[in-house]
Amino acid sequence: MYAVKDARFIQEIQKLAANMYRMGWDERNGGNISYLVPEEEVRYYIDSSAVRRHFSMDFDASPVAGKYFVVTGTTKYFKNIEEYPEVNLGLLRISDDGKGYDLLWGYEDGGRPTSEFPSHLMSHIARLKIDPKHRIVMHTHPINTIAMTFVHELSDRAFTRTLWQMITECIVVFPEGVGVLPWMVCGNTEIGEATAAKMKQYRSVIWAQHGIFGTGQDPDEAFGLIETIEKAAEIYMKIAHLPILQNIKDEELKELAKAFQLDYRKDFLD
Repeated sequence: MYAVKDARFIQEIQKLAANMYRMGWDERNGGNISYLVPEEEVRYYIDSSAVRRHFSMDFDASPVAGKYFVVTGTTKYFKNIEEYPEVNLGLLRISDDGKGYDLLWGYEDGGRPTSEFPSHLMSHIARLKIDPKHRIVMHTHPINTIAMTFVHELSDRAFTRTLWQMITECIVVFPEGVGVLPWMVCGNTEIGEATAAKMKQYRSVIWAQHGIFGTGQDPDEAFGLIETIEKAAEIYMKIAHLPILQNIKDEELKELAKAFQLDYRKDFLD
C-alpha cells in the first residue's frame, strides 16, 4: 500500500492551496477545500476499515453516503498545507447512514475538518445532481470580488451582467452566471442550505462581504472559475468611479454566445 501523502489527489490539493495562498485569497486560516475522490483511487492508499476517529453531523448527507473526501482542517493555514499535508488535510468517508463521517488519514495533531464542511457537502450534493462529474468545492476570499459586494447591487442578474461586461471571456467561462447571497453568519446550516440552493443554477456563489464558493469537475476548473470572476471584479473596482466611454454591449455578448454556442442565461441580458 502506498503512502497517502504521495497520492495524486493529495498533491493536487497541496498545489491548489499553495497557489491560492500566493494569490492572497486565503489569509491566516481563511478558506477551505473539499475534494471528492473516487473509491478506486483511494483504495491503493488506505485500509478503509482502519477508522481513526468518527464525527457526527446535524444534517442528512445520505446522498453522498460512502463517498471519500479530502478536506482542509479547521483553523489550518493554507500556507502550511504544501509542507505538512498530514496535519492540515484529512481523508474522510461519509457514513452509510449519512449522519457522520470517519477519519481515515490526516489531522495528525488532533484536528478536525473545516467548520464549513457541512456547507461543502450540501453544495456537493446539489452539484452532483446537475453534473455527475462534479468533484470539488472551494471557498476562498478573493479581494476584489469581496470589495465589489460593498458597492454593487447583489442580485444574481445584476452582478453577473457586470462581470460579463468586464472581460470577453467571462460569459464563456461562466455562461450560467453567478449566484449572490447577502451577508450571513458562516459555518451554519442556514448559509449552507442557501448556498446549495444557488448551486442548483450556478457553479459559483458569492457571499457578500466574505468570499466565494466555487465548484468544478477538477481543481483546475474550480480555480479557473474563481480566478476569472476575481479578475473581472478587479477591473470593475478599478473603473467603477470613472466615466465609462465604451463597454461590451448586450447585443455583443449575445453575438459572442452565439459564436461559442453557449447555453447562457438569456434572461440576464436585455
